[in-house]
Amino acid sequence: MAAPPGRRLTDTADLVRLRQARDQMDRDYAEPLDVAALARTALMSPGHFSRSFRSAFGETPYSYLMTRRIERAKALLRRGDLTVTDVCFAVGCTSLGSFSSRFTELVGESPSSYRARPHDGGAAIPACFAKIVTRPVRPLRSGSAGSGSAGSGSARSGSARSGSAPSGSARLDSRQHAAV
Repeated sequence: MAAPPGRRLTDTADLVRLRQARDQMDRDYAEPLDVAALARTALMSPGHFSRSFRSAFGETPYSYLMTRRIERAKALLRRGDLTVTDVCFAVGCTSLGSFSSRFTELVGESPSSYRARPHDGGAAIPACFAKIVTRPVRPLRSGSAGSGSAGSGSARSGSARSGSAPSGSARLDSRQHAAV
């Protein structure tokens, strides 16, 4: 978790607190989470938290949270016993349209088509490996660096985003698509 060139993470204690906030997102992904609450977990101001999180983990808190939600949605859709709408709400998204758009962006197919196709091939793979293999990865978009859009690349795809952090009360759910 090295900081990008020209940026320095302040200290190990900040990293520990950022990991605690990230762990909270992993644990409570289905709950409505906001930057201010996560920043309080990390003992930082909302703006400093957003900048530090992005510096440490290569993506914004919103982007990280949505990736977790889509990972869980994929698992629920593979089961096949829930509708796409049920899955949308089960993973903490509040808008079916926004959920479907983000799912399609990260996975490469709509939630309906993902649910409809067979998923028997991964049954013999241990869950810890399946999670690594099935993790959604943001596609690299040429010309999107600096646009501030939520769907532009991340550290995994090699591009960077810039944008201002919204106020501390901004919600990290599917209704907000601004970079956090």
